[in-house]
Amino acid sequence: MFSARTLIKTLFVYIAMPLAANALETVESPDAASQEAVLWVQQAEPEPGVVTYSQDLANIYEFFSFAPIWHDYRAKDELETQINIISLAGISQDFEWRAVLLRELRANADWRAYDVFATDSLLALVGYIESVPEFGKSWYFGTDIGETLPRPTLTLINKLKVSASRNNLYDFVFNLRPDTQQYREMAKAIVALQDQESTYWPKVLQTGLIRHGDKLKNADNLITNLERQGVLSTTEAQRLKIEQVGFYNAVLVEAVKRFQEQHGLKRDGVIGNKTRRWLNMSVNTRIQILALNMERLRLWPTEREKIILVNIPNYEMELWMDSQLVLDSKVVVGRPSRRTPLFESRLDSVVFNPSWNVPVKIMREDILPKVQQDNEYLDKHSYTVLSSWVNGSVISSEEIDWETVSPNNFPYRLQQSPGNFNALGRYKFNTPNGNAIYLHDTPAKGLFNKARRAYSSGCIRVQKAEVLAEVLLKRSGLKFGDYEYYQRIPETKWVSLRKKIPVHTIYQTAWVNDEGEVQFREDVYHYDTRPKRNSSSLSLTAQNQ
Repeated sequence: MFSARTLIKTLFVYIAMPLAANALETVESPDAASQEAVLWVQQAEPEPGVVTYSQDLANIYEFFSFAPIWHDYRAKDELETQINIISLAGISQDFEWRAVLLRELRANADWRAYDVFATDSLLALVGYIESVPEFGKSWYFGTDIGETLPRPTLTLINKLKVSASRNNLYDFVFNLRPDTQQYREMAKAIVALQDQESTYWPKVLQTGLIRHGDKLKNADNLITNLERQGVLSTTEAQRLKIEQVGFYNAVLVEAVKRFQEQHGLKRDGVIGNKTRRWLNMSVNTRIQILALNMERLRLWPTEREKIILVNIPNYEMELWMDSQLVLDSKVVVGRPSRRTPLFESRLDSVVFNPSWNVPVKIMREDILPKVQQDNEYLDKHSYTVLSSWVNGSVISSEEIDWETVSPNNFPYRLQQSPGNFNALGRYKFNTPNGNAIYLHDTPAKGLFNKARRAYSSGCIRVQKAEVLAEVLLKRSGLKFGDYEYYQRIPETKWVSLRKKIPVHTIYQTAWVNDEGEVQFREDVYHYDTRPKRNSSSLSLTAQNQ
């Protein structure tokens, strides 16, 4: 019905300064709209049945005596920006056709049809945003928005009326954005990519490992690709082409290293399968990843007063105190078959020299099969067999008939004693949650040297666990002498924090760093995979202010 191509280079992303919050006002719930109002909306529809919230529209426009409310072009731009970002993310066919139709109607200058459909789309946007807390983790991690979104709450419909009556509709729409500067920076990144969408973007087809000094089968392709990626300057690219460089020289190696760093790859300058895959990723795919991660911002906490954040695909943890980043650390997260869940908790205590109560799944799938191969495995790794977790008695491994016991019918529980070889290391950071997931130290320090660090059974291993423990306990008023004592003693010691610290695991595979560089990360749990949509031609373009 409508051509998506009409959207190319037409959507303006209005770059605005922070706005002063308007006082929230409410108006009384309106009576049922008159037949005249309902008929007016039906006549204003671009096509019969296009609008979703016809009764609310009738009430709104009757309130305004059937006058238009979308006077401010900035409000139109902001509405279309947010709806296009949702459509580019590939999570909603409804928002995809809304994005197309809004641009069609605006181009046709039919104010009544545009005004009514823009208000209907705003109601859909508000309903979507109000539903994110309940459904966002489903929508953004593999499931489309399949059904009609719920009607917005009366509170927000009334706030919309108040804003429109004061000609502050732009403020109302702008404040529907996630409350973070990242949203704006990522929108600018999408614009920059779309500026290159129609330019030549060659692929690197040379197979095998390409190392410093190797001959390049098509050097121009690699040079142009690195230039498009923004890791090789235009001047340098032109010079290399003029000189007809045919080998993978030091300049290209350094450009690839910068590219690898921006994608969370091993920064070795060697072009292998992973680096090649990222080099050959299409512009449209990158745009979709960025848009999807922009919408994920609606889920994550924005305050940084006191919080621990773990970004799973980045394999990094941040500790914020007094709105300052006081510690960042590499982490190891759950492997794809045992994913670290997205959860919220509060860190309430630090455990020195923890024992490890082995989860049943790990006991059956990992440990007991090794016991079947080596009957001394439990003793070698300091495991104790308990009859149960609650007041359980110790069972000697020699008393167990290992010939008749299998991993699936093993009736006991396993606990690993504290020590250097304990799977939790020297420190456990207790975060009560329904998934039994927590942060902890690890004796397997070598894994932190890997670029891809998804190896655990779900818990989060912290490289700087000792520093994290020291910072947390110092902030809780623990004397340094006590801290040293707890480190030395072999016994398990629980130390409660004076104030609990919120802990959030998040999943961002794209963002913009403090230097303005777009970062991409491997979608380790395949959450970015979306159904194929015809949304690649929807566009954002920046307007100079």
